[in-house]
Amino acid sequence: MSEVSSPNPISVRVLKYDGAEHRRWAATVKHLVGSLLVLDATFAEEIQHELIGVIPRGTVSTEYYWLDRWFNVFRFATPEGRLRSYYCNINVPPVFDGETLSYIDLDIDILVQPDLSYRVLDREDFESNAAKFGYPERVRENAEAALNELIGMIQSAAFPFNSR
Repeated sequence: MSEVSSPNPISVRVLKYDGAEHRRWAATVKHLVGSLLVLDATFAEEIQHELIGVIPRGTVSTEYYWLDRWFNVFRFATPEGRLRSYYCNINVPPVFDGETLSYIDLDIDILVQPDLSYRVLDREDFESNAAKFGYPERVRENAEAALNELIGMIQSAAFPFNSR
């Protein structure tokens, strides 16, 4: 396995199933080993999130993307490094071309507290968008399998949930 890191910023693009861009931010590559790409990003402005609450400017996001898995994990920490929470997204496996990481968000999320208690979010958005965009059965099955895999990782405090 080769390891790659780069201080140069890349773009992270979150897309909806129809290809419309939903969000975009800058990050740097911490490392790429096998199928795991780890990025670092810092919130440039304060964000008001309906479930997490206020995400202060300066919050550090360590982002774990597997290029062959249907989910990603964000570790949110204070600028001093104290864990705030994890936020997990169910998504179509991302694509990374060296400059841009893009993924299709499938709406189901998991909010994980520092004590590893968790809450599955937005299943109704998944169902709504599955109908709206006509998700194939394979997408639905992979999303459910990814959700179950993530829950197992959380419950067993597996990587990256062991970095509290």
